[in-house]
Amino acid sequence: MTELGKIDRAFFDEYVYPNLGADREDVTLGPKHGVDFGVMEVGGRAVALATDPVFIMPSLGFERAAWFAFHILVSDVSVSGLAPTHLSVDFNLPPEITDEQIRTVLETFDREARDLGVAVVTGHTARYAGCNYPMVGGATSIAVGDPDDLVRPDGARVGDAVIVTKGPAVEATGLMSIQFEPLMGALDDEVVEAAKDRFYDMSPVRDALVAASAGPVTAMHDATECGIYGGLYEMARAAGVGIDVDRDAIPVLPGVREACEFFGIDPWKSISEGTLLLAVDPDGADEVVAALDDEGIPAAVAGEVRDGSGLRVDGEPVDHPEVDPFWGAFEEYMGRLAEEGDDGESE
Repeated sequence: MTELGKIDRAFFDEYVYPNLGADREDVTLGPKHGVDFGVMEVGGRAVALATDPVFIMPSLGFERAAWFAFHILVSDVSVSGLAPTHLSVDFNLPPEITDEQIRTVLETFDREARDLGVAVVTGHTARYAGCNYPMVGGATSIAVGDPDDLVRPDGARVGDAVIVTKGPAVEATGLMSIQFEPLMGALDDEVVEAAKDRFYDMSPVRDALVAASAGPVTAMHDATECGIYGGLYEMARAAGVGIDVDRDAIPVLPGVREACEFFGIDPWKSISEGTLLLAVDPDGADEVVAALDDEGIPAAVAGEVRDGSGLRVDGEPVDHPEVDPFWGAFEEYMGRLAEEGDDGESE
């Protein structure tokens, strides 16, 4: 098991997979390592579900932090191709959070939920000793829809086109640049601002819903921990196929390369919430890219699904990164920021 971040596949297979409760016929897709959501069928309807921590970073400002927290929670279920419909939220908040900060979080969740047509149906809110930022609870998001509209995570087929939106390290760039801007004086101001602008790219919800409605999408995956390389590897493994991509074909947003070099992060292996990976029937790939482009979402056909297994980048095999470099870099720069604050060099 890795020390920081999500558990690896070996830990999942040994500890999690054998302990999943009863077998039920209404569960049509259960837990798998590297798969974003599960599915039940209830009354002829598909019910996709995904559970994640409530992740709030006060240093972002509570409105911005709550926006990101909400979109993390609905992202995984959105890659089912079904629009998110319901949310259950448990807030286990630290004692120091104020009533006004709680109001900001709840009002932001309400605004984003209304925009997507999501109802909060149940939950729990409390302050508890021992609870600390950024992990302050958990939530389950639900999408209810027609089973024929469901995009399974294991649906990639040999010959499908592979499409990537937004490119690598969107989340790593946005979070690190906002959190550690005082330490980035070696970079040009324009580069820092571009890197900070990646923050509001950190949601794949619109990407997934636009793509699913535009063409014959066979699989989608959000490139979260271990980034594009990890996500493509997981998408291939889930379907029992191989994936080949041309790295130069993948879009890279402004500020990403410079910020990742500054922080010592490999952008292709770094967390990229907001980047959507898709397998699409080749006859509809151009339509999907065009629909994304019409919505202002950068996207490109970057490769194809092939016979075999694993991931090849520019013809060379690439293993799953296993450990995301974001977490170590974040911890390192938190220490540097604290040292600079102690020295009176930053506020």
